Amino acid sequence: MARPRLARIDLPDFGMPEVRPAIPAHLHAERIARLRERADARGYDRVVVYADREHSANLAYLTGFDPRFEEALLVVGPDGDPAILVGNECHGLAGAAPLPMRRRLFQDFSLPGQPRDASLPLADILAAEGVGHGRSVGVVGWKTYASRMTIEVPAYIVDELRRLAGPAGSVENATDLLIDAADGLRVVNEVDQLAVFEHAACQTSDGVRRLLAGLRPGMTEAEAARLLHWNGMPLSCHLMLSAGPRASLGLVSPGDRPIERGDPFTVAFGVWGALDCRAGFVVESADELPVAVRDYVDRLVAPYFAAIVEWYEALRVGVTGGALHAIIRRHLGDPFFGVSLNPGHEIHLDEWVASPIVPGSAIELRSGMALQVDVIPATGTAYFTTNIEDGVVLADASLRAAFAAAYPDAWGRIRARREFMRSALGIRLHEDVLPLSNIPAYLSPFLLRPDLAMTVAP
Repeated sequence: MARPRLARIDLPDFGMPEVRPAIPAHLHAERIARLRERADARGYDRVVVYADREHSANLAYLTGFDPRFEEALLVVGPDGDPAILVGNECHGLAGAAPLPMRRRLFQDFSLPGQPRDASLPLADILAAEGVGHGRSVGVVGWKTYASRMTIEVPAYIVDELRRLAGPAGSVENATDLLIDAADGLRVVNEVDQLAVFEHAACQTSDGVRRLLAGLRPGMTEAEAARLLHWNGMPLSCHLMLSAGPRASLGLVSPGDRPIERGDPFTVAFGVWGALDCRAGFVVESADELPVAVRDYVDRLVAPYFAAIVEWYEALRVGVTGGALHAIIRRHLGDPFFGVSLNPGHEIHLDEWVASPIVPGSAIELRSGMALQVDVIPATGTAYFTTNIEDGVVLADASLRAAFAAAYPDAWGRIRARREFMRSALGIRLHEDVLPLSNIPAYLSPFLLRPDLAMTVAP
């Protein structure tokens, strides 16, 4: 690999999808069937899936319904339509879900002060749905733990489940059925779901591209955020954009502070299925940086880009998470870089599902996985950080053919991105790797010169 360098690069217009692909209704029924198969293999009599506004991905994946304002609880038995427990305001919305569900009003899920005089107690509803003495219940929340006895779903729900099951039964964490990093139901995606992710990535990456092109000193952070053109799609995380002293905090939302020339700057924009991040300095060249960090590109950005290039080129179906982790460790293991989180993870409707990319991981990446190229240096120094976070999909020959046949426009954008990464950036992707971002691996460290980007091309 050639040494990374900064060069003027023409970033093509890869195009945008005209409509958002739809998840066919039959897929939700198939997902419930797959969940039942796994529940039966583990000996569960019932699976209950909890959701609230922030933790709705598992429920939305299974049913096409996500609660607004309230919580919800799906009860899945061995056959028949699942039951969905909803509050006052979600009762109607749940009826519009693509998966047929039996709606059960449970008003304690409603907002404080709303009527609570028309629903049965939770114990009665659960008992009517087959949760009882000696039953084995798997509880799906949003995290897994070292012990299956640890469940993060609200205590009053778990307590009631355990009381009903009694000493002869069991109630345990079953979230891994959906999010296990190796084979969770949500980490290997159908072609229609991948097309939805490509659409989402177009929205986030095009927004970040528009922001980088329009960023100017003097505009406020809030004004800069408007350049993202968020279109109302559900967010996968709060919008992050900050400059100046707050930028090192990373996770903060935009405020009214004017952006100044010379500021460090970071932005992250995520909707269901995609997230794009970039970071750098609001300058045109290194000459505008403090003298002590004018080697910003050589000291931080170039080693970082070299690591990302090798990570991308190693990525393929069958590579282990441990191998990808070792690449980043070899390039960026010096404490200066401050890379402490997983260098990459699985993404879905939620921004982070799980990650097989841990030291020594023997998990082999599979066709259908959607991954986030997420390597974040946190130097804690005046060098600040750099970031090139985008989404990709792994697809074997069969899945590639199915994608190309079903979604030819999206397939054309993917092929154009692959060619750009090869010819302009020098990144030689394996044929399994499908980049989803319209700023694919495009790293511009000096934000007032978005035409200057890192490359290893000759």
